[in-house]
Amino acid sequence: MTWETVIGLEIHVQLNTQSKIFSGSSAAFGALPNAHAGVVECALPGVLPVFNRAVAEKAIKLGLALNATINRKNVFDRKNYFYPDLPKGYQISQLALPIIEHGKLEIVVGEQVKTINVTRAHMEEDAGKSVHEGLNGATGIDLNRAGTPLLEVVSEPELRSAAEAVAYAKALHGLVTWLDICDGNMAEGSFRIDANVSVRPQGSSEFGTRCEIKNLNSFRFLEQAINYEVERQIELIEDGGKVIQQTRLFNPDTGETKAMRSKEDAHDYRYFPDPDLLPIIISEQQLEKARAEMPELPQEMAARFENQFGVSAYDARLLTASRAQAAFFESAAQSSQQGKLVANWMNGELAAALNKAGLELAQSPIDAARLAALVGKIADGTLSSKLAKTAFEKMWEESDATIDEIIERHGLKQMTDSGAIEKIIDEVLANNAKSVEEFKAGKDKAFNALVGQVMKASKGKANPQQVQELMRAKLQ
Repeated sequence: MTWETVIGLEIHVQLNTQSKIFSGSSAAFGALPNAHAGVVECALPGVLPVFNRAVAEKAIKLGLALNATINRKNVFDRKNYFYPDLPKGYQISQLALPIIEHGKLEIVVGEQVKTINVTRAHMEEDAGKSVHEGLNGATGIDLNRAGTPLLEVVSEPELRSAAEAVAYAKALHGLVTWLDICDGNMAEGSFRIDANVSVRPQGSSEFGTRCEIKNLNSFRFLEQAINYEVERQIELIEDGGKVIQQTRLFNPDTGETKAMRSKEDAHDYRYFPDPDLLPIIISEQQLEKARAEMPELPQEMAARFENQFGVSAYDARLLTASRAQAAFFESAAQSSQQGKLVANWMNGELAAALNKAGLELAQSPIDAARLAALVGKIADGTLSSKLAKTAFEKMWEESDATIDEIIERHGLKQMTDSGAIEKIIDEVLANNAKSVEEFKAGKDKAFNALVGQVMKASKGKANPQQVQELMRAKLQ
């Protein structure tokens, strides 16, 4: 039987406000345990929550970017469950009236573009954290994270592979960092993913029983966890078993998911409106302010890059994967007036070098100005494409050197003197009589072989176009 994978993602986006969602306690990461746990987070008797206006302002920006419905009236609910890192015994969240509904997010998987519907995004507070390490078998509770503001973004179950799930997660990650509403630091828990995974016979309209894989904090783990879970469910069903709805955890060391608990539904949490918080009403003035503050969005910028710099739609999408990437490209393209060349080098040599070195773009030894200078030397004929690759490698190693210094220091200037090139061609023709005869007999490969010999003799410095023109003239 052929099986179809069905995936929906719930992604917790931690908003980068200075204070927490219902108190003035610091939301900064990295403090000593419980240093940022105030009376609200500790649930001391008699304390009341006060809503942080900045949380709604950041949520509105995401709603606008997703072209979603932004609900003017927002009600907070209590999600009741007991866990040691939740002192109140409930989490303040949103159920019936989330701030965002019915959005859309475009993803790219290979060459395929697909639009995924976003069901909702609701505001809520984060819980604390149980700490097990270094406590001699005991468990400690750190409430620094308790009360940090989250947007839980829920997709429709429209993702059909781990690759699509990763593309969606990356697209949302790129969007929230682009909007500057989240720092996107997955290692610190600023962007955490829960994956709901099920399988069904190909062509079936009925959903299978889903399992939720909790707290995935890297795109690689997301892909591995989904692929393992899909195989597990298919094997279980084909062996005559039955998938049980449950929450599972992914173990990166084994590459497996393990059952954590049976999966709860909304009614298990006994939601009810929080009596301590009034409804949040979003005014037209707040919406207009948010619209005015919105940056140029990735799709809009990609379209502009196509028109302004002549890059392909595929390259434009890659270049707008992040604001840092887009800013780097625009700076280099404007400086060099060579948009296509800059795009090719950014998406090719530069991307490969950064990946090999394990560096982010901001850490690149070759910044936008230096890449523009390199591309300029290619455009004016100073460097051939082969010499440019050597120059790039030297620029990477010698981060304080200009492109002119690199060319001079390593003798990389392209040979464009026709007389000097002709002399090399004459020597090659004299030493390769067989290839000359094969060319005259109609074998085009012989011509390429002769050109290759000239490039080898010139140590890659001869202008390839000049070599071909002069070679063809002599042979004819």
